[in-house]
Amino acid sequence: MTRPFVMWPHKALKTVADDVTEITDETRAIWDEMIDAMEAMPGVGLAAVQLGIMQRLAVVDASEARGQAVCMANPEVLHASVELRPHAEASPNLPGQSALINRPRAVTVRFLNRDGKMEDRDFVGLWATSVQHQIDHLAGKMYFDRLSKIKRDMLLRKARKSER
Repeated sequence: MTRPFVMWPHKALKTVADDVTEITDETRAIWDEMIDAMEAMPGVGLAAVQLGIMQRLAVVDASEARGQAVCMANPEVLHASVELRPHAEASPNLPGQSALINRPRAVTVRFLNRDGKMEDRDFVGLWATSVQHQIDHLAGKMYFDRLSKIKRDMLLRKARKSER
């Protein structure tokens, strides 16, 4: 059983999450819950803040077979490719909406892994898009914050209209 997603415009989605100081059994249990929630969507990534957990934790699994989730604490992009990759992004926190977002095609990310060890890993394609999307969530940003003001306002107006 996983906790419910917080819905936009919940404060948790606009707040910078707290750094994780150490990886504990509780941290690993949160990651496991996040993986369950991500698989139930189904999605290719999830940030803890999407469940109202204000810790810099993310999971990403863009594999075809699934079951390859990468668990990250305090993820940060060290390097990003100049080449961009457009992808339609969405979020369970604002259901029924999506937008085409251009992000670097490849990134190198540093994070604490499940064993509490610092790891640098390269992500490409959908993996790279998803990890950047999760890092944005941990910084209090949604994918539509990357749109122009006009496009963002249109998306949010459409979302409010569909809620009625």
